[in-house]
Amino acid sequence: MLKKIGLVAVLAALISVVVATTAWGSAKAPRAAAAATASVKCGKRVSIGVAYPATGGVAFLGALQFDWAKTALSRWNGSHKLKIKLVQGDTQLTTNAAANLAVAHSFASNGKVLAVTGPAGSQEVQDSAGVYKGAGLAPVSGSATRIFLTRSKPGNTRETAKGFFYRTVPNDGQQGDAVANYIHKNLNKKRIYIIDDEEAYSQGLADQVQQDLKNVGINASRNHVAQNVSDFSSLIAAIPSNTQLVYIPWQQAAEAQTFASQLHANGKNAIVMGSDGIDAPGQFKTPGSYVSGFPVDATNPVYKSFTKAHKGQPEAFGLPTYTSIWANATAIKMACKAGHGKTTRSAVRKDLLKVKLNASQSLLGFPVQFLNKNKSTFQGPGDMGGTADFAIYKISKNGTYTRVK
Repeated sequence: MLKKIGLVAVLAALISVVVATTAWGSAKAPRAAAAATASVKCGKRVSIGVAYPATGGVAFLGALQFDWAKTALSRWNGSHKLKIKLVQGDTQLTTNAAANLAVAHSFASNGKVLAVTGPAGSQEVQDSAGVYKGAGLAPVSGSATRIFLTRSKPGNTRETAKGFFYRTVPNDGQQGDAVANYIHKNLNKKRIYIIDDEEAYSQGLADQVQQDLKNVGINASRNHVAQNVSDFSSLIAAIPSNTQLVYIPWQQAAEAQTFASQLHANGKNAIVMGSDGIDAPGQFKTPGSYVSGFPVDATNPVYKSFTKAHKGQPEAFGLPTYTSIWANATAIKMACKAGHGKTTRSAVRKDLLKVKLNASQSLLGFPVQFLNKNKSTFQGPGDMGGTADFAIYKISKNGTYTRVK
């Protein structure tokens, strides 16, 4: 999910990273190393860092995540003696790559932070993995879906160290399979056009769907476009007029909406189908379109209460962040108990593998326990086991999302 930005912006980001690293070289780096092994008193309240895009190009997604993080905070503190505190870190995601590293270093050097929820983007996990590992932290992301973060494949090594990354969402292998299967078996479309947005998340998911379709005899055409484009005329002109479905695994819902509007305004009536990155009711709302989204249990009282409090908007993209907070809090509680009121980041990290959330606690519709070894075709250590999978939603005439699979 790495934004392709201009040369000036790239240089600026690199300079920011160099300056930040230099500034922290003599102060924050030693603090991070010390925090990795330090014993921390649990007391009455413990801290969880939340790395998410509070500002920038996808701040709307960050807002969904932090809404659910605050819900988890409220519900946990209302039912547990050991209270949690959320420490916010604005990674900005597609806007400023250096911000993500700044957040990672900040959490790493803050000895009170025992666990991390996030980062949001797959490329953010890639870029910050070394910082968190060096500080003894194992981030639990509620939205980073790239396969190779948890599973190596021929030609692709695992991109995080085993035991130092977890996630409360299925990965893109599972998402790609769900999308390709729905296109082929449910929609029965054969003339498919795939457009990635030139970054890690999008390209990986596009590759998976394209290969899955090829395996059933459908040769999908492929193109790409940079993020933050607002005029899609040349891209649309390249799409054959007989195309039945355009698949756009993007991260910017507003851009997806603009693209769909311009596509249909140009007389091309292909169905538009997006990924979890544009699962944003109110922003991507083209009737007849589809999105693949994170699994949720719509019957859960917490989900119903949240939806009612947010004017009927469930903000499902942020729900796995709730699950991440709950998993982290549970691991801290276990480690504090075992340490008789004291614990370390290492103990919390190891206890993540012992966390077992039932379906009611996870809100996802299935129990959550993290894997310690490879499973099936795509899952690896740090992924959820069980029946984790993606859902498919169709957008109705009034813009509401209805689950169809």
